[in-house]
Amino acid sequence: MTTIETSPEALIARPRRADARRNYAKVLAAAREAFAEGGEDTSLEEIARRAGVGIGTLYRHFPTRQALLEALYVDEVEEVCRSAEGLEGAEPWEALNSWFERLIGYVATKRALAHELLNYLDRDAELFRVCRASLFAAGEPLLRRAQEAGAVRADAEFPEVMQMVIGIAKIPASDPAQIDHMLRIALDGLRYRPAEQ
Repeated sequence: MTTIETSPEALIARPRRADARRNYAKVLAAAREAFAEGGEDTSLEEIARRAGVGIGTLYRHFPTRQALLEALYVDEVEEVCRSAEGLEGAEPWEALNSWFERLIGYVATKRALAHELLNYLDRDAELFRVCRASLFAAGEPLLRRAQEAGAVRADAEFPEVMQMVIGIAKIPASDPAQIDHMLRIALDGLRYRPAEQ
């Protein structure tokens, strides 16, 4: 998934047995939904109830609230990175656009999660550094491929494009279509246009 030595997977211990993996996945899915709805006020008991597991099962996998938040954050990053792999055969411009759309969705859902994680970790914590590096390792090849195909300006650098897209994703808007429209305008500025003669 990444070219860096430490991967997000290495930061989070996952269960090996099939039944334990199922419960782990159910808790993460329930936590994702519960945090999206209730934010920081979501209790671990509510997450266990939604997952259909006992609180003891939740604590076996995630001994602290921080452990659950970190696992959920890593899981979200991994999904965004995996989505880049699924775009390898797509037309370069469409692949880049699709990945940035997925990234916008990720940024929108992780806002409350990252905010709460900052109660435990500083912005330069290994978890954040590794996840950032993984996102760059997943998205940068898509930009390069679009540039090589002549679809994107050659002077666009991936860190600048990421900063632009994440900045757009963080704009408060009541209508998700408004964010999508702003993203379309910004990404259109990346397109290669031959110099007029």
